[in-house]
Amino acid sequence: MNKTILTIICSAAIILSANAQRGNIKQDEALRLSKLPLKCLQQEYPNKLGQTLLDRSELAEPHQLHPAFYGCFDWHSSVHGHWMLVKILKLFPNVENNKEIRLKLSENISAENIAVEVAYFDRKHEKSWERTYGWAWILKLTEELNTWNDPFARTLEENLQPLVDKILELYFDFLPKLNYPIRVGEHSNTAFGLSFAWDYAKTTRNDELMTLIETVALNFYWSDEGCPIDWEPNGFDFLSPCLEEADLMRRILPTEEFEEWLQTFLPQLIRADFILLPAQVSDRTDGKLVHIDGLNFSRARCLNEIAKTLPKYAFLKKIAEDHIKHSLPEIVDGSYEGEHWLATFALLALISF
Repeated sequence: MNKTILTIICSAAIILSANAQRGNIKQDEALRLSKLPLKCLQQEYPNKLGQTLLDRSELAEPHQLHPAFYGCFDWHSSVHGHWMLVKILKLFPNVENNKEIRLKLSENISAENIAVEVAYFDRKHEKSWERTYGWAWILKLTEELNTWNDPFARTLEENLQPLVDKILELYFDFLPKLNYPIRVGEHSNTAFGLSFAWDYAKTTRNDELMTLIETVALNFYWSDEGCPIDWEPNGFDFLSPCLEEADLMRRILPTEEFEEWLQTFLPQLIRADFILLPAQVSDRTDGKLVHIDGLNFSRARCLNEIAKTLPKYAFLKKIAEDHIKHSLPEIVDGSYEGEHWLATFALLALISF
């Protein structure tokens, strides 16, 4: 085949693939959202460290403890802010702030910075730090880099690898010891932590991790019935315990088995008159109460993925759209409590269409 024709075909395939992944997001919206993590990626304060101090020698400023991921108020928000910027560069290579994004990513995810991050996880009394929410986001970031055909991504992925190795070590140590799932609507939700880890394992062909996650997921969730989604949300939820579990099992089970399981787990979901109204935020300057905007985006993502997997549930897309429309205009209100993290969840919801 003519080399020029082959190049054109390959380029077209890349464009089509990018378009398929963009879902319901346009470049101007991506630019608007990207400015939120860019604004805080290297903003050190205010900062919530969440560390356990052995003695006063461990007192240090955030940028010293976490030189790669010290911005955006807390470590996990910084990590998923990095993921978001990588995702936007992949979907929109010519986005207006391309150079600024690349510069900050290269400054933060350096080999030297990642070595310090690994050393923090090696502290004996920090074994459970960021478990499993922050762990999952490191794997999500790595998966995004792994699937990005760009020399810049190879450099970042190589720099990040020692931390990925540490996170995998922590997963393999922790999951066999977890006798019961954590079903809350916040960071420690087990289903959410397993979902992103599964995606990483599948993408990188880590069969050992996939087997472990499948074993744990089936042990925890296979027999679940009648999840009380009417009890949701709790006051501070940014994840839906029922829908995150369904989103995990969607990954683990063959389609026919998942459909049967879902009919038992969330039987009300199949009814045409099923109603799930967007959750209401009373005060977006309250760092906990604003979690509810994140819940609306999380619900939308999960509902869309179920609808894409099972055509019978296509009507759920309208409910997902309503959730996004409710919270999307509010995430750039100037309040750092929401701005430092909500853009990531908005992007996840938008690209799920």
